[in-house]
Amino acid sequence: MSNPNAHRKMTPKGQMSSSGMGPAIMHLPTHLKVLFEPNAPLDHLPRLVKRKMPPYSGLAAFVDVFEKENPPPREIQETPKERRERLRKEKMEATDAKMQEDRAKWDPNAEDPRKTEDAYKTLFVGRISYETTEQQLRHEFEQYGPVKNVRLVEDPEGKSRGYGFVEYEKEADMKSAYKYADGKKIDGRRVVVDVERGRTVRDWLPRKFGGGIGETRKGGADVNVKYSGREAIGQFQVGALRDEGHNGKTDRYRPRDAPNSRDRSRSRDRGRGGDRRERRRSASRSRSRDRRRDRGRDRSRDRDRDYSRDRRSRRDSRDYRY
Repeated sequence: MSNPNAHRKMTPKGQMSSSGMGPAIMHLPTHLKVLFEPNAPLDHLPRLVKRKMPPYSGLAAFVDVFEKENPPPREIQETPKERRERLRKEKMEATDAKMQEDRAKWDPNAEDPRKTEDAYKTLFVGRISYETTEQQLRHEFEQYGPVKNVRLVEDPEGKSRGYGFVEYEKEADMKSAYKYADGKKIDGRRVVVDVERGRTVRDWLPRKFGGGIGETRKGGADVNVKYSGREAIGQFQVGALRDEGHNGKTDRYRPRDAPNSRDRSRSRDRGRGGDRRERRRSASRSRSRDRRRDRGRDRSRDRDRDYSRDRRSRRDSRDYRY
């Protein structure tokens, strides 16, 4: 097969074709031709002369300069990691010392005009939203009974600390709120409720003094409990706050949305009966399904029998005609 480009003249790269006008670079504008000009030659530098180094000598001449006594002990500098650990330990010791000092001064039974009158009618409310006000807190907890006093704990700057106390006029109302208000959502956050333990439990210490209950601030994020609500608190029960007084019946002060044990028992009995009815219903369904299956099988058998009978009759009639 012949080459289609055989008639073309092969020219070196960078040159124009057979026109006789020279390389293509000669026809470029001046401002582009400057870019292709060679650089100036490199400057010639004379060869470096190797300098003469002093000869090696022995160490015998320096023996008199050595120390006659033992050198001082070396100062060991702490590493950055050791420094961080030391500062952390010092900070923990200072915090523990301050906590011990504040714990010695803390007295829950001291006179304070801000605390509630009766500790056995007071309910502790924690994990409150920082935007919640005392009026909102009163409105949310009045559904369990008449509220006597509401105190939302604040810092010296007037900002909410996220917990407060609600004092009821009756102890039964406090027990009802303790039973049904735990996990209630207020301003988008689920609160936790508990009895006031500072004046009702002996040797009780709050969380800031190394006490408290719950697992929400046990340690790091891997061990802390992340769900809201009151955790198990041991053998302490709200009914054991006071032996005398109320009998613990709170049906009168139960809110409308609170569950009823009587309704639960009825629903449980209804559930047992419902299970039996469901079993009977499933058995009847299975029997009716078997009947339909048998009926369909009989119909298909009859249909096959009729079809075979028709075939025989047609064959007999054909034989008779021929």
